[in-house]
Amino acid sequence: MTMTTDDVLDMFRDAGALLEGHFILSSGRRSPVFLQKALIFKNPVLTATLCAALANKVRDSLDTLPDIIIAPAMGGVIPGYEMARQLGLESLYMEREDGEFTLRRGFTLEQGQTVLMVEDIVTTGLSSRETIAAITQAGGKVVAGCCIFDRSGGDADIGVPLISLAAKRFPDYDPDDLPAELQRMEAIKPGSRGLS
Repeated sequence: MTMTTDDVLDMFRDAGALLEGHFILSSGRRSPVFLQKALIFKNPVLTATLCAALANKVRDSLDTLPDIIIAPAMGGVIPGYEMARQLGLESLYMEREDGEFTLRRGFTLEQGQTVLMVEDIVTTGLSSRETIAAITQAGGKVVAGCCIFDRSGGDADIGVPLISLAAKRFPDYDPDDLPAELQRMEAIKPGSRGLS
C-alpha cells in the first residue's frame, strides 16, 4: 500500500486530528497547525494503515531490516510497536530519566545491534537526535529513523537517513516573532513534552 502526504493529511483531517489555531510545539516554537496524533493512535485500524504504508517505505529504503525497533516515549511508543508488528521485529522504547533518554524496564541492547528509530512526528528532529544518541550510548547502531509525519518537509537532520510516510513544511515561528494573526490568539499546548 502506498500513501501520499495528501492521503495522510486527509486521514488526520477525517479523524479530527488536523488542528488549526495557535499552538506551542514541543520545540517551544509556535504554529497555526498542530497534528494531534493521539486522535489517530487511539484507533488501531488507522494506526495499522499508516504503519503498514510506512513499513513498506522502510523495506524499499533499506537493504536489510534492522534487528530491533526503538522509539522515544511517549509519542513513539504506539507507532514503534505497530511498526515492529508490521516488520516482524521486537519493539523497545526509551524514557526520560533526569531529562535524558534511557532504556528502562529491563530493556537492553547487544553491542552493535542494528536499530530502526521510530518517531510519530518530526519537527526539528531534536527528540530523534536525543534518542539516537541514547541508543548509540547503549551499544546500538541506528541504521535509519522513520516517522509518520515530517513537519520539516525534509529539512530536519537527525544524523541518519529519515524515512517519512508524509512530509510537509508547516509554518512555525519563534514566540518572540509571531505574525499578527497568531498574536491575536491565545496559545495552547496540546502536546506532552514539558507537561507536569
